[in-house]
Amino acid sequence: MRTAAGALLAALDEPARQRARHDFADDAARRWLEYRPRPRPGVALAGLDVTARKAAHRLLATALSPAAYAQAMAVTALEEVLDRAEGWRRGRHSGDYWVAIFGDPARDDRWGWRFEGHHLSVTMTVVDDQVSPAPLFLGANPATVRHAGRPVSRPLGPEEDLARELLDALGPAGRSAAIVARDAPADIISATRPTAPGRLEPLGVPRGRLGATGRALLDQLVALYLDRLPPELAAREAGRTAGAELHFAWAGPTRPGQRHYYRVQGEDLLIEYDNTTDDGNHAHTVLRRPASDFGADVLAAHHASAH
Repeated sequence: MRTAAGALLAALDEPARQRARHDFADDAARRWLEYRPRPRPGVALAGLDVTARKAAHRLLATALSPAAYAQAMAVTALEEVLDRAEGWRRGRHSGDYWVAIFGDPARDDRWGWRFEGHHLSVTMTVVDDQVSPAPLFLGANPATVRHAGRPVSRPLGPEEDLARELLDALGPAGRSAAIVARDAPADIISATRPTAPGRLEPLGVPRGRLGATGRALLDQLVALYLDRLPPELAAREAGRTAGAELHFAWAGPTRPGQRHYYRVQGEDLLIEYDNTTDDGNHAHTVLRRPASDFGADVLAAHHASAH
């Protein structure tokens, strides 16, 4: 990450470099999550030359597994699909993604970066060469594009399909405990808040009440989100959450194509998914660590050792 961030800064001209760089202590810019099309800190890829744009993508790739990087690229490409569907009225484009770097990756022991735009937000915080990898948001609109009755684009399909498989495996009693509301919320509950809720009620069904198949599928669902990270980071996050109780909750109808929502909660873990537009074809997903987002965990360890 240090090498990739340094290469990006070196590839920018001075005005772009000034827009990209922020102080690590600038919490308003650093503790930022915005997956809607809004103004945001950083420099836009649209104004960069090919060398600088590729450097930004190489930085993003340090934070994502190959599969998650492919999902991210599909998300950015969908901006062009959505713009066409809206009659080109809003000027959406696949270059409207921004990169920001906080601190000096070449010199500082505390620094971070973010790659963000509509339906994509990846924040990494690095302290004493320990990476804190959250929040990590991926969305898709349209969630599915079909032709001849088959999907030709469905970047977040695994996140929906595996949760439905888990819901089916719960049986009537398990589903009754897991389904916490007849209607889905309008959006993910954590939204764009810089601090995610530590506990959300109701919690749904705990892992300990599931049968062997349900437990295995819930573990697979958590692993699916953690595997958005490179293997070393994913393994560390899996070890950090191992043994903690998990809860699975669903809201909304269970039939595909209708507005629905689910979440998984554990010790300093929050996974949310929603597909809650009128046609059930607009998905949001996020991996958060409510007590550790934006590097709170590694910063606390740094302060404890340094001071």
